[in-house]
Amino acid sequence: MAFQQSLLEMGIDTICVKSAEIDKKACETYELNFKENPYADVTSIENLEDFDVLLAGFPCQAFSYAGKQLGFSDTRGTLFFEVERLIEKYQPKLCLLENVRGLTTHDKGRTFKTIVEKLEGLGYHVAFRLLNSSNYGLAQNRVRIYIIASKKEINHISLPSDVGASNSHDFASYSKCNDDLFTFYKHAVLEDILEKNPDEKYDCSIDFQRRLSKVVNGDFTKLNGVRLIDTRHGNSIHSWDLGIKGECNEHEIGFMNLLISNRRKHIFGTHQDGKALTLEQIKTFYTDGDIELIISSLIEKGYLKNVDGKYNPVCGNMSFEVFKFLDPKSISITLTASDSHKLGVCYNGRVRRLTPRECARLQGYPESYLLHPKDSLAYKQLGNAVSVPVIKTLLSDFFNNNDMHG
Repeated sequence: MAFQQSLLEMGIDTICVKSAEIDKKACETYELNFKENPYADVTSIENLEDFDVLLAGFPCQAFSYAGKQLGFSDTRGTLFFEVERLIEKYQPKLCLLENVRGLTTHDKGRTFKTIVEKLEGLGYHVAFRLLNSSNYGLAQNRVRIYIIASKKEINHISLPSDVGASNSHDFASYSKCNDDLFTFYKHAVLEDILEKNPDEKYDCSIDFQRRLSKVVNGDFTKLNGVRLIDTRHGNSIHSWDLGIKGECNEHEIGFMNLLISNRRKHIFGTHQDGKALTLEQIKTFYTDGDIELIISSLIEKGYLKNVDGKYNPVCGNMSFEVFKFLDPKSISITLTASDSHKLGVCYNGRVRRLTPRECARLQGYPESYLLHPKDSLAYKQLGNAVSVPVIKTLLSDFFNNNDMHG
């Protein structure tokens, strides 16, 4: 879609000669929008009509094993090998590959180096950019790497690599200090894309809202930017704060908060998280005389466990209807396939989850784009999607600065 948008602005018609997708549910959404079903296993694709441009994404995890076993002399066993195979066979003029930010550092950078070397070995000039969707008119903190491989020499790409704000909390101050980066699109915040009156099915349950209200004293705006998680302290709400497994008194809540904030300290071990502590270690930061009573009560309620004389929280993160409440005045955290359905917002007096359409807007899909009718699948697919305006802007910039005719 982004590729077609970019070339349409230049007056160039495009024809998609082949799409390949192995997820049958994703194929259903594709067919809704493009009137063809792209179901295919890319490893079995052999005969295609000639094409000018190849667009692809691929996972990179398998490279670790390949590298250790073969010294990066081969990419077989990874999906990139199939991309490489098709490029070698059909020699398109241009390739655009998208991947997660971690590709550049995966296996100490050797994975990325392998990919670049393979593309160059096939006769391509290679350039790449790390770009954040929040710099391109989308209210989402999403950093991805975009790799351009061109048969012709790449003269210039004016877009700078920029990973944007380190997180959604820093977005406001970052955007004020880097206004020159917002030249292509007006940057957006979450409330720009929120639906005014979505279906009530997206509202959090009455019970969950009641528990949240108790923690924030009825002021739901205090939830903006708050994460619901049992393994971190800071700007977080925990299952014991909400009383999900049983109501906790002030001392029990204080004990659990001290435990999760102190168990990360290096004096209790070098690993960052998950440290189980002995009673003597706990007594170094919890000094009230009711410690044994508190521990016994928390174990009975299921918030604490004792394994071989060491205590650790029983984390119940999956029990939260929402794992993060977004600030309407800022940007969303990165959408992912696994938890886009658990992003929340307090807006227009409602405590609810983001809708699939709002997730589509965070990825830059037009209102005319049809989503999968099953919400759970729509959330998953949008978490896996690429941000349309980022791709469109990168391609337009590339075509405007590089002669691809002939």
